[in-house]
Amino acid sequence: MDESYYGGVRKGKRGRGAAGKVPVFGLLKRSGRVYTVMTPNARKTTLMPIMERMIQPDRIVYTDSFSSYDALDVSSFHHIRINHSKQFADKHNHINGIENFWNQAKRHLRRFNGIPRQCFYLFRKECEWRFNEGSHTELLNQLKLLVKNCKNGS
Repeated sequence: MDESYYGGVRKGKRGRGAAGKVPVFGLLKRSGRVYTVMTPNARKTTLMPIMERMIQPDRIVYTDSFSSYDALDVSSFHHIRINHSKQFADKHNHINGIENFWNQAKRHLRRFNGIPRQCFYLFRKECEWRFNEGSHTELLNQLKLLVKNCKNGS
Protein backbone atom coordinates (compact mmCIF):
# COMPACT_ATOMS: atom_id res chain seq x y z
CA MET A 1 0.00 0.00 0.00
CA ASP A 2 1.08 3.52 -0.65
CA GLU A 3 -0.27 6.97 -1.42
CA SER A 4 0.73 9.40 -4.14
CA TYR A 5 -0.20 12.93 -5.15
CA TYR A 6 -1.21 14.11 -8.63
CA GLY A 7 -1.71 17.44 -10.30
CA GLY A 8 -1.53 20.80 -8.69
CA VAL A 9 -1.46 24.19 -10.31
CA ARG A 10 1.80 25.61 -9.03
CA LYS A 11 5.33 24.34 -9.17
CA GLY A 12 7.10 24.00 -5.88
CA LYS A 13 6.44 21.69 -2.98
CA ARG A 14 6.04 18.04 -3.90
CA GLY A 15 4.29 15.17 -2.13
CA ARG A 16 2.23 15.51 1.04
CA GLY A 17 0.97 18.99 1.72
CA ALA A 18 1.53 20.35 -1.78
CA ALA A 19 -1.24 22.79 -2.68
CA GLY A 20 -3.83 21.65 -5.20
CA LYS A 21 -2.62 18.06 -5.39
CA VAL A 22 -5.07 15.14 -5.56
CA PRO A 23 -4.22 12.38 -3.04
CA VAL A 24 -4.54 8.88 -4.49
CA PHE A 25 -4.34 5.75 -2.36
CA GLY A 26 -3.16 2.53 -3.99
CA LEU A 27 -3.12 -1.15 -3.16
CA LEU A 28 -1.16 -3.75 -5.09
CA LYS A 29 -1.49 -7.45 -4.51
CA ARG A 30 1.86 -9.19 -4.93
CA SER A 31 2.05 -10.53 -8.49
CA GLY A 32 -1.45 -9.24 -8.92
CA ARG A 33 -3.61 -6.27 -9.67
CA VAL A 34 -3.43 -2.67 -8.62
CA TYR A 35 -6.42 -0.77 -7.23
CA THR A 36 -6.44 2.99 -6.70
CA VAL A 37 -8.91 5.44 -5.23
CA MET A 38 -8.89 9.23 -5.02
CA THR A 39 -9.25 10.40 -1.44
CA PRO A 40 -9.95 13.81 0.08
CA ASN A 41 -6.84 13.36 2.24
CA ALA A 42 -4.37 10.70 3.38
CA ARG A 43 -5.44 10.49 7.03
CA LYS A 44 -5.90 7.13 8.72
CA THR A 45 -9.62 7.81 9.25
CA THR A 46 -9.94 8.06 5.46
CA LEU A 47 -7.64 5.18 4.51
CA MET A 48 -8.64 2.52 7.08
CA PRO A 49 -12.17 1.92 5.72
CA ILE A 50 -10.70 1.43 2.23
CA MET A 51 -8.11 -1.02 3.55
CA GLU A 52 -10.70 -2.95 5.57
CA ARG A 53 -12.97 -3.19 2.51
CA MET A 54 -10.26 -4.26 0.06
CA ILE A 55 -8.01 -6.53 2.15
CA GLN A 56 -8.96 -9.75 3.87
CA PRO A 57 -8.17 -9.97 7.59
CA ASP A 58 -4.97 -11.75 8.61
CA ARG A 59 -3.14 -10.73 5.40
CA ILE A 60 0.38 -9.33 5.41
CA VAL A 61 0.38 -5.64 4.52
CA TYR A 62 3.54 -3.76 3.48
CA THR A 63 3.66 0.04 3.81
CA ASP A 64 6.17 2.83 4.17
CA SER A 65 6.55 4.73 7.45
CA PHE A 66 3.76 7.25 6.83
CA SER A 67 1.93 7.90 10.13
CA SER A 68 -1.52 7.16 8.64
CA TYR A 69 -0.52 3.50 8.55
CA ASP A 70 0.03 3.40 12.35
CA ALA A 71 -3.52 2.08 12.77
CA LEU A 72 -2.50 -1.10 10.95
CA ASP A 73 -0.33 -2.08 13.91
CA VAL A 74 -3.45 -2.71 16.01
CA SER A 75 -5.69 -4.00 13.21
CA SER A 76 -6.51 -7.47 11.95
CA PHE A 77 -3.64 -7.27 9.41
CA HIS A 78 -0.01 -8.30 9.79
CA HIS A 79 1.76 -4.99 9.20
CA ILE A 80 5.35 -4.71 7.93
CA ARG A 81 6.86 -1.24 7.53
CA ILE A 82 9.58 -0.35 5.08
CA ASN A 83 11.59 2.62 6.32
CA HIS A 84 12.72 4.34 3.10
CA SER A 85 15.24 6.49 4.95
CA LYS A 86 17.17 3.30 5.81
CA GLN A 87 16.40 0.95 2.89
CA PHE A 88 13.94 0.39 0.08
CA ALA A 89 13.74 -3.39 0.39
CA ASP A 90 14.55 -6.11 2.88
CA LYS A 91 14.62 -9.34 0.84
CA HIS A 92 10.97 -9.86 -0.21
CA ASN A 93 9.66 -7.08 2.06
CA HIS A 94 9.17 -3.99 -0.10
CA ILE A 95 6.60 -1.72 -1.71
CA ASN A 96 8.44 -1.42 -5.03
CA GLY A 97 5.47 -2.78 -7.00
CA ILE A 98 3.13 0.06 -6.09
CA GLU A 99 5.98 2.58 -6.47
CA ASN A 100 6.47 1.17 -9.99
CA PHE A 101 2.77 1.75 -10.71
CA TRP A 102 2.97 5.39 -9.53
CA ASN A 103 6.00 5.92 -11.77
CA GLN A 104 4.29 4.41 -14.84
CA ALA A 105 1.04 6.30 -14.24
CA LYS A 106 2.73 9.66 -13.77
CA ARG A 107 4.89 9.12 -16.85
CA HIS A 108 1.78 8.25 -18.89
CA LEU A 109 -0.26 11.20 -17.57
CA ARG A 110 2.57 13.72 -18.01
CA ARG A 111 2.11 13.67 -21.79
CA PHE A 112 -1.36 15.23 -21.42
CA ASN A 113 0.16 18.37 -19.85
CA GLY A 114 -2.56 18.65 -17.22
CA ILE A 115 -5.84 16.84 -16.76
CA PRO A 116 -9.01 18.54 -15.49
CA ARG A 117 -9.89 17.28 -12.01
CA GLN A 118 -13.36 16.11 -13.14
CA CYS A 119 -11.72 13.82 -15.78
CA PHE A 120 -8.87 12.56 -13.60
CA TYR A 121 -10.84 9.49 -12.45
CA LEU A 122 -11.03 8.13 -16.01
CA PHE A 123 -7.35 8.76 -16.72
CA ARG A 124 -6.38 7.10 -13.44
CA LYS A 125 -8.55 4.06 -14.21
CA GLU A 126 -6.94 3.85 -17.66
CA CYS A 127 -3.53 3.67 -15.94
CA GLU A 128 -4.85 0.87 -13.70
CA TRP A 129 -6.16 -0.99 -16.75
CA ARG A 130 -2.82 -0.65 -18.57
CA PHE A 131 -0.92 -1.92 -15.53
CA ASN A 132 -3.30 -4.78 -14.72
CA GLU A 133 -3.90 -6.15 -18.18
CA GLY A 134 -0.36 -6.84 -19.30
CA SER A 135 1.54 -6.36 -22.53
CA HIS A 136 0.87 -3.88 -25.33
CA THR A 137 -0.27 -6.75 -27.55
CA GLU A 138 -2.86 -7.90 -25.00
CA LEU A 139 -4.10 -4.33 -24.52
CA LEU A 140 -4.40 -3.81 -28.28
CA ASN A 141 -6.33 -7.08 -28.65
CA GLN A 142 -8.73 -6.01 -25.88
CA LEU A 143 -9.30 -2.64 -27.55
CA LYS A 144 -9.96 -4.29 -30.93
CA LEU A 145 -12.48 -6.61 -29.28
CA LEU A 146 -14.21 -3.68 -27.56
CA VAL A 147 -14.43 -1.74 -30.84
CA LYS A 148 -15.76 -4.81 -32.65
CA ASN A 149 -18.41 -5.35 -29.96
CA CYS A 150 -19.43 -1.67 -30.11
CA LYS A 151 -19.88 -1.86 -33.89
CA ASN A 152 -21.97 -5.03 -33.53
CA GLY A 153 -24.17 -3.39 -30.89
CA SER A 154 -23.19 -5.74 -28.05
